[in-house]
Formats: sequence, structure tokens, C-alpha cells
Amino acid sequence: MKEVHCIKLDTKLEGLERPPYPGDLGRRILDSVSKEAWQMWLDHQTMLINENNLNLFDESSQSYLKEQMENYFFSEQDIDQIEGYIPK
Repeated sequence: MKEVHCIKLDTKLEGLERPPYPGDLGRRILDSVSKEAWQMWLDHQTMLINENNLNLFDESSQSYLKEQMENYFFSEQDIDQIEGYIPK
């Protein structure tokens, strides 16, 4: 089991087994995001896709999700929230 200091949860946790995304961004996620934080992102991403009716075959939707993912883990910028959704 590989441990990482999770950038999102600010603690040492079990890391991912392989990059979840291609290229440099995938390597950054592998090195600094825990399995738990990655699952949190997947849940948030699913809500973004559903609430915004994103077509994942559309390049602009893919770019939007990549930008949101980078902001979620590596930026001080706010990520888009789902209107009316209150996280637990």
C-alpha cells in the first residue's frame, strides 16, 4: 500500500495505485491525492456532469471537467458547486 500526504485532506492516507488521468496532471494526482479524496472528486464530478447535462464526448465539457479537477485539488480558486446542494 502506497501512502501519500493528501493535498486535499491534509493528512497521510492510502494513495492511488496508478495515475487516474493522463499526462502530468495524472502524475501530480497520483503523487499527492489519496484514494479517499479521489472518490470525493468522482462524486463531485458526477454531480457536475448530471446537473450541467455535460456531454463527455464534447471537448468543451472535457476541458471544463479537467479545469474543475485541477481547481479541486491544486488551486485556491473556488470550484463550481451544484445549486441547492449542501455537502455533508
